[in-house]
Amino acid sequence: MSDPGRESQVEAKARRGRNIALALGLVIFVVLVFVVTIVRLGASVAKQPF
Repeated sequence: MSDPGRESQVEAKARRGRNIALALGLVIFVVLVFVVTIVRLGASVAKQPF
């Protein structure tokens, strides 16, 4: 791995871009799992008699 103190501006910008892309991907995945879970639970809860 490279030493963050010795990297150029271009390398730092590229690393920052990869980190942002990874964070956005993770957030989208978490939101997708949450939505699927709510939809599946909602369908199950709606069928139960109270």
